[in-house]
Amino acid sequence: MPTRGHYTPTSGRVERATAVTDGAGNATVTWPAGTFTGPPVVTVALQGATGFRSHTITANSATSTTVNVVGAPVVSLLGIQILAAAVPASGITVHVHAAAP
Repeated sequence: MPTRGHYTPTSGRVERATAVTDGAGNATVTWPAGTFTGPPVVTVALQGATGFRSHTITANSATSTTVNVVGAPVVSLLGIQILAAAVPASGITVHVHAAAP
């Protein structure tokens, strides 16, 4: 049974940026003026620290993208590892790739 796929190269502009989260866990990247005509398609990767990290894109427009990162340390209780309450994660490096839709 053969497998088939179809690849279509991107025709729009692709940008990438890196930011570090502030005390509230927010990282904002600003896209160069005129790069996108509408909100881009965005992917996010997180780098840094130990424990559990989660991100949410809280704002996305043609001019900027804001990502919020929360973290939860892993706590051992009676030999069982559990996640503590999530709190804003500061100092986390956020890598953002954006492509024109």
